[in-house]
Amino acid sequence: MPSIDLTGKVAVVTGSGRGLGLAYAQALAAAGASVVVNDIDEAVAEAAVKSITEAGGKAVAEVVPVGTSEAADKLVNRAVEEFGRLDILVTNAGILRDKVLWKMSDDDFDAVITTHLKGTFTCARAAAIRMREQGEGGSLILVGSPAGQRGNFGQTNYAAAKAGIAAFARTWAMELGRANITVNAIIPVAATAMTETIPVFAPYVEALREGKPFPDFLRKGEGFGTPEDCAALIPFLASEAARGVTGQAIGIGGDKVALWSHPQEIKTAYANGGWTPEALADVWPTSLGSEPQTVGVPAPKIPEA
Repeated sequence: MPSIDLTGKVAVVTGSGRGLGLAYAQALAAAGASVVVNDIDEAVAEAAVKSITEAGGKAVAEVVPVGTSEAADKLVNRAVEEFGRLDILVTNAGILRDKVLWKMSDDDFDAVITTHLKGTFTCARAAAIRMREQGEGGSLILVGSPAGQRGNFGQTNYAAAKAGIAAFARTWAMELGRANITVNAIIPVAATAMTETIPVFAPYVEALREGKPFPDFLRKGEGFGTPEDCAALIPFLASEAARGVTGQAIGIGGDKVALWSHPQEIKTAYANGGWTPEALADVWPTSLGSEPQTVGVPAPKIPEA
């Protein structure tokens, strides 16, 4: 197998003080990259930096909430000032404000869209400008979610943002290809502060804290594991081994890795001269509507005791 060596590369990982972001930052540092850790809590960010440097890696902290152009510029500038360049961006920062549609406020919607969607856009734009100036390519790794691929009850804001992030990856892969900058979305599934409150996972997460590993039906069947299980995908996508991989949505979790399909037409019908409402009503049950697409993230299948 090819060695994944990121020595000399420099990465920014947003929202990397804990959870998945921390696992991504640690994996990049373990592969040789210098890392700018980002969080809104200074103590958390510094603890993350310490965990990397004590393991022999290189890291600094930049404490700023992502979302604005100013924050994005601070992160890119910190990478350049500390380490001289920028090669890798991982847009992991995120928050949740879950409510059903009729109860979701403007503030609930705007806060999630600002952090996830606008934060990904502003950070990627600033990184792309720097990488194009350097003229040596680079990697943008955008963090999506199963909610963005399938929808999820109570997550209007989050699902919309994550669906947009997957669309970013497809669009930017085309726009940045000539600059040798790859752009991919990852779809991680792991036990984090965002998922451990889900009732079906709660007892297994609690058992994990007591030192008991996740059972195979979760690790393999559901592709659900620890943040560290998702981290290997990041150095791979940032490496020369993945230089030809771009515009993809790649899922990872537990023992499972998967390639998600892009939205595409699956059935078609035609009417000479165009369609009328009545003609659509007539053809729908036996043609386009005969196998409707499902929505939502499937519930885990818990084995019977």
